[in-house]
Parts: sequence; structure tokens; C-alpha cells
Amino acid sequence: EVKLVESGGGSVQPGGSLRLSCVASEITYNSYCMVWFRQRPGEEREGVAAMDSDGVISYRDSMGGRLNISLDKSDKTLFLDIKDLKFEDAGRYSCTIGPGGLYFEDGLWRCKFRHMGQGTQVTVSS
Repeated sequence: EVKLVESGGGSVQPGGSLRLSCVASEITYNSYCMVWFRQRPGEEREGVAAMDSDGVISYRDSMGGRLNISLDKSDKTLFLDIKDLKFEDAGRYSCTIGPGGLYFEDGLWRCKFRHMGQGTQVTVSS
């Protein structure tokens, strides 16, 4: 079974930056899509950024140009760089992987979901 392990979270001051990493134990799909989700306490999980193996990318609009998602296929690692962190960026960030690429449906870019990691906690405090 595919295991995803996230790292890179921590406590950051507003305006700071972080690089989150998600390493997959194996990737058996010829084409695949990976997503970063964030979950705040008491709220539903929400997609933050997604990237597929063909390089198609989608970002959450509300986070503007503060995100950069990248994928190192050889190392099976998905990265998420967040700059100019805000209080509302705090939460538990988890990554998922599934077969196929990003697709557009009902007004949103989506990925199929098969596996999810345990997540890494991001705290933003002054």
C-alpha cells in the first residue's frame, strides 16, 4: 500500500515562509495526481494546491500568488512552498495521491483520491 509522509510544518510568524514535503513510498500509477489539503480545527478539509504528473497545476484562489507546488518525480516527493504566511494559513496539511490527471468538473479542478498521509501541522503565531 502506498504510504505518504508529510514534513516541514512548524510554528511560523506572520509573513514567514515554509516548505512542506510529501514523500510517497511508491507510485505505481502511470499517470497520477497529488493534492495538498488543509484542515483547521472544527472545519472540513479543503484543497490548497494540486499537481499531476503531466505538470498541470491548480491553486486555491483565496491564497493568491503565495503558493508554489512542485513535484520531484525521481524522489517521489511533492512540495508546497507557502510565503507571506497569514494566521488563516494555519492547520494540518496533508497530501493525497490518486490515478489520472487533474480534471475540471462542476467549476473546480479535481483529482481522484486513493491515499492520504497523516499530515504536518502548521501554526502561525506572533
